[in-house]
This record gives sequence, structure tokens and C-alpha cells, in this order.
Amino acid sequence: MTKQPIGIIDSGLGGLTVWKELVQLMPNEDYLYFGDSGSCPYGSTDSEEITRRVTTIVNFLIGNKCKMIVIACNAITASSIDVLRKQFQTPFIGMEPAIKPALLKTKTNVIGVLATERALKGNLFFTTKEKYAKGIEIIEQIGAGLVEKVEALDFHSESTVNILKNYLIPMKEKNIDVLVLGCTHYPFLQESMKEILGDKVVIIDPAPAVARHASNILKQMHIKMTPEILKGQSTFLTTGDINKMKSILSLMDASTHDVRSISI
Repeated sequence: MTKQPIGIIDSGLGGLTVWKELVQLMPNEDYLYFGDSGSCPYGSTDSEEITRRVTTIVNFLIGNKCKMIVIACNAITASSIDVLRKQFQTPFIGMEPAIKPALLKTKTNVIGVLATERALKGNLFFTTKEKYAKGIEIIEQIGAGLVEKVEALDFHSESTVNILKNYLIPMKEKNIDVLVLGCTHYPFLQESMKEILGDKVVIIDPAPAVARHASNILKQMHIKMTPEILKGQSTFLTTGDINKMKSILSLMDASTHDVRSISI
């Protein structure tokens, strides 16, 4: 199993932020990325519908011998990961709500969470908040429209910035000093977020921690590639516009990898 690829699932392009962290930490692994842009966004979709769709994708990835599957999507993690873990023996890594690291950084005891509707309704977010956020004010905001902006590669337009201002300025006025990103699409908008929030607000992207967790699980299972193996390869599959996938990978300096359209 050591030489088999790591599968990555997202509703579209957002999970590429997780893929990037995985590659930086484990460059010797092979990766098979599945971006379901044709069905995106998942953020307000019914949990059962998400689970049905993702189960089909997981079967495809397992059929391609993936040794681990990283759910690089907060909405899928919230709605489906418990079901997937019961149904399949393959190890799954999901997105964790970054509440705990936010608590270590806040000085005002006011934290903002920008996420999709599905992620904020998930049991994992609720239990994490209840367990760790005693005495902390958490301001939750559904980032409606932001996933669509990222899928359109519209990171810096006036309309995108105006949406972000509507969400972030009220948080800033309530004295947040940490903003947790609860959707893997949102890191693509960090530059605009920083311009709105200023230097005093720390933005937390959970992707690096997820990559570290994946690395630790592979090591524990004795299926992690050794440093002596040649640099791994990544294959990207999209049910959406292949040119948008290629464009965003080019922005991430990953344009030489294999990109394909798929319909399942």
C-alpha cells in the first residue's frame, strides 16, 4: 500500500489549498485529487444528498487504489465523514474546526468563524465549540457566495471584496482578533481579507494541521512513503471546467501536473 496514492475530495477547487499543504509536507507521495465543481457548491446542500454523491466519488477513488482519503471540504466532513468511516475500511482524514488553535491566539476573547452553512451546522463544529470555547465569544458567519467566487477565479473584484466587507467588518467591529476559515475555498481570498481586517486580526487556515494529521496517520499505519523514493506525482480530476482547474493550478505553480475532466 505504501506506493498507492492519497485521494483528496472537495466540492470543487477549494481542496487544492489542502493538497498544497500535503505536497509541501509529503512531496514523495502520489495524489489523486477529485474536485466536484460540476456539483458545487455543497455548503447548503442536504446532508443525505452530499453523502450519496460523495460515496460515489469514494468508490471511484478506492477503485483507483487510494490508500487514504482526505476529505478536503468542511461541508463534506460535517455531513458525511462518520458515515464514510463506518462504510469503508480506508482511513479518512477530515477538516477540523480550528477553534482550539484560535483560543491560543486570541487576546480579546472574541473569535470570528467564516464558514459554509453545512459546516456551521455540523456536529463536529458544535462539539468542538462546546468543549473548548468556554468563556469565549464566537461570532459565526455563513460565507454565502464566496465559494462561487472562488470557483469563478474571482478573488479580487469589487463585488468579491464587497461581499467580504459585509461579512468581516461587523466581526471587526465586535473586536475579533482571530478569524477561523471554515471552508477550504476561503484561503484563496486571504489577501482581500487581510486588507479588510488589518494586521491585528490573525487568520487561521486549518489546512496545515490537517496535512500534519494525515502524515501522522500514514506513519502509524506504516504506509507512508520513505524520503528515499522519488518525488511523487499529482493527478487532478474535475467534473467542472477543466480550464479553470488548470488556471488555478498555474497560479499555485502546479501547472505541470496531469489535469483531466471526469463525469461520474
